[in-house]
Amino acid sequence: MKETIMNQEKLAKLQAQVRIGGKGSARRKKKVVHRTATADDKKLQFSLKKLGVNNISGIEEVNMFTNQGTVIHFNNPKVQASLAANTFTITGHAETKQLTEMLPGILNQLGADSLTSLRRLAEALPKQGLLQKLAIKNGDVPDSIHKTFVSEYRHLDNVFRNFTGRSP
Repeated sequence: MKETIMNQEKLAKLQAQVRIGGKGSARRKKKVVHRTATADDKKLQFSLKKLGVNNISGIEEVNMFTNQGTVIHFNNPKVQASLAANTFTITGHAETKQLTEMLPGILNQLGADSLTSLRRLAEALPKQGLLQKLAIKNGDVPDSIHKTFVSEYRHLDNVFRNFTGRSP
């Protein structure tokens, strides 16, 4: 019984600290208003409209390469641009993927920085081959999957050799 009385006294003190006016007044100065994402989106679209952006059609994917060796991948994005304002917007569902997940389809998109990142990644691979490490044999998986895996491994092995000049 004594604990409940003490807790009520502590609560009364805490409530008195947040009360601004006298008895019956509001406890806080202002109500925090949470804005929805749609309100922010409308403001952004209005600002873009003032800049005079135009939709660019026919873009199927956008890849943004980061310094950490990851890729921000947009599939079927909405792309808008204003050349006069030097402004480009890309909206849509974005996925952050590792550079190795996007291979070999993005090799022609890689710049010098990304190529050096890929080279460092390839040098970090162990000396043993991937097939020996996983110890996959023909009896463990169906032939079609095994053939696909072997062809992908050979492709990645060729990419590694092109970048480093040596075998993994």
